[in-house]
Amino acid sequence: MPRLSDSMEQATISAWLKQPGEAFVRGEPLVEVETDKATVVYEAEADGVIAEVLVPEGGTALLGEPIARLGAGSDDDETAPAVPVPVAAVANDPAVREAAAAVPRLQGTRARATPVARRTAIERGVAINALTGTGPGGRIRKLDVLRAEPVVSSADGLKGASTVVELSATRRTIARRMTQSRSEIPAFDVTMSVDLSTIVHLRRGAGTVPSVNDFVVKATALTLREFPAFNSSYVDGKVEQHARINVGVAVATDDALLVPAVLDADAKPLAAIAAETRDLSQRAKARTLTPDELTASTFTVSNLGMFDVHSFTAVVNPPQVAILAVGAAKRTPVETDRGGVMFRGLALLTLSSDHRAVYGADAARFLVHLRQLLEHPLALLLQEQ
Repeated sequence: MPRLSDSMEQATISAWLKQPGEAFVRGEPLVEVETDKATVVYEAEADGVIAEVLVPEGGTALLGEPIARLGAGSDDDETAPAVPVPVAAVANDPAVREAAAAVPRLQGTRARATPVARRTAIERGVAINALTGTGPGGRIRKLDVLRAEPVVSSADGLKGASTVVELSATRRTIARRMTQSRSEIPAFDVTMSVDLSTIVHLRRGAGTVPSVNDFVVKATALTLREFPAFNSSYVDGKVEQHARINVGVAVATDDALLVPAVLDADAKPLAAIAAETRDLSQRAKARTLTPDELTASTFTVSNLGMFDVHSFTAVVNPPQVAILAVGAAKRTPVETDRGGVMFRGLALLTLSSDHRAVYGADAARFLVHLRQLLEHPLALLLQEQ
């Protein structure tokens, strides 16, 4: 299997689309694999026959190891030698394989289930082959899995019985990368208050588009033009500044946090950014994003303002060198130039940065420039380039 994302080290078999003894032709879908970024259908690189499945559905294995064997001849050529699938990329996790072996199933058959149902079954420890589907044609849906009894440990005590929830490949990767970030990156945080009152006023009566976050993405992209040190990656003791400005937008799904990228965000008008962020968000929740969309970002914006969060600190996503956390715009009393008091919509923006690539004064200047753009947003509406 080809490397489907830069950070991919292991993957989980969501579904085999061909069973042992079945022939296939080049370009035909073989297997559905959940990587650390997305669920991807892998297509055959050559004609062949599935001779043996080495990693069952739900099995997790490492990059570069076989998951199946091919027969070299037609599907009725029993004497054809079995050879490793040249595109196979993962090996089985012993614990998962043992659990899968214990699941009763008919020879040569597999449960008909949606990809999200299979993923949910893995996370909850539910034997999907033992379920009865309520979807079209008896297909197993996520709701069927949620109604089933999960695997529960037998150790009772003061805490009661514990439900074992296996992490998906995506959640394991996020956990590993965030641990790496906290342990290896000397990050520091700079917070600044920004008046978003004009943006809030402009959006009144205009529906939900563009959102406050769209303004932030556009303003951030233009700020990155002026401060290219933040549009960088820290790799092997060197800082790599990127020519293109691709702003990643953090999207929370049911079981993961994905960061699809708005490519060349500095060169796109605000309306285009608004349409693209909506599309990326919808496809992130449907897990239909491409690996390229999930690995192209050069800087990340994480916004929890829609949840009424006042402020928070985001974790730098390596190898990026910075991430912007955006809180909600709160009505706050502000002293006017004449000594009076008026209420304004102030939001706290926190820039977390890698001290190996940038310094505190750089972060402060970055936020000052970003604040200037957000507090005078008509320029963002009018700017096409």
